[in-house]
Amino acid sequence: MEKMIRFFEEDNFSNYVGVELLEVSEGRAKAKMDIEKHHLNSFGIVHGGAIFALADLVFALASNSHGNISVAINVNISYIKAATGGTLYAEGQEVSINPKLASYAINITDDNNELIAIFQGMVYRKKDKI
Repeated sequence: MEKMIRFFEEDNFSNYVGVELLEVSEGRAKAKMDIEKHHLNSFGIVHGGAIFALADLVFALASNSHGNISVAINVNISYIKAATGGTLYAEGQEVSINPKLASYAINITDDNNELIAIFQGMVYRKKDKI
């Protein structure tokens, strides 16, 4: 999993928006993001793009954890509840995997463990190694 930690450290955007890796293992990942003023939209709630960015990093880590370069081919997110501050957590796990495709489910929760969003993604698994 050292490769995945280096993979995370080299993700400029995720580091820029303040995502912190908590754990990564084969087919799984967890990260958090402390909400700052720049994560809020005009209504004072966490911007959907910030929530998506957190989930997308967890998706990338979980899907690349097998050592093959895996790239998103389809993702969707459903926003369940507005978040206004505190810390958001994203925890993802592999749902299915085969040599070419894999699917992942990521739940985004708040400090009270309330569901904020559900993210689902599918990757194409290349033969190339990370």
